[in-house]
Amino acid sequence: MINSYLFNGLFVLLISYLIGSFPSGYLAGKWCAGLDIRKVGSGSTGATNVLRQVGKAPAIAVFIVDVSKGILPVVIAYTLGENWQVAAGITALAGHIWPIWLGWKGGKAVATGLGMLLGLSWPVGLACFGIFLAVFSLFKTVSLASITAALSLPLLMFFSFSENQFSHAYFYLSLATMLMVIWRHRANIRRLLQGKEPKVGQSN
Repeated sequence: MINSYLFNGLFVLLISYLIGSFPSGYLAGKWCAGLDIRKVGSGSTGATNVLRQVGKAPAIAVFIVDVSKGILPVVIAYTLGENWQVAAGITALAGHIWPIWLGWKGGKAVATGLGMLLGLSWPVGLACFGIFLAVFSLFKTVSLASITAALSLPLLMFFSFSENQFSHAYFYLSLATMLMVIWRHRANIRRLLQGKEPKVGQSN
């Protein structure tokens, strides 16, 4: 018979997925512009596509909600221990990328990934966000900033711990997050290599 600790952990994972899959970008498109955000622009339900297709205020709201979608699951899983926190974070990212409510088509996990990092290790989360802002301020390209921040994440996580404090679970989480973000940006990477990726203020 399943023990209470495992049951609680699995229940937290279910809650984490449902939190991550909350369709904030889709709802912003429907409520504010009467459109299906999945069928315009990049097709992503994230804040960047909302910014381009709906407007600045809805995009800010979506960004805040999506960051919260990453923070809440790891906070909820805190009492279960580090491994369950990591699992909750990954499950929330999966919910954001593959939401059950939207036919498995969601966002690119950048804002939700940032929230997850802030919940697990806020110095790493802030450093990653700082890299994003620095690259974005130079190139005005959200995808390039997101990809650069994702690539830096494992290094930031590795150097955030002293030798006797190193967390293998957190480091593997940073690798998994990097791979998920990069995979979701594969079309953006092709456009970047072709010089066709739009900057903020340009259409797709």
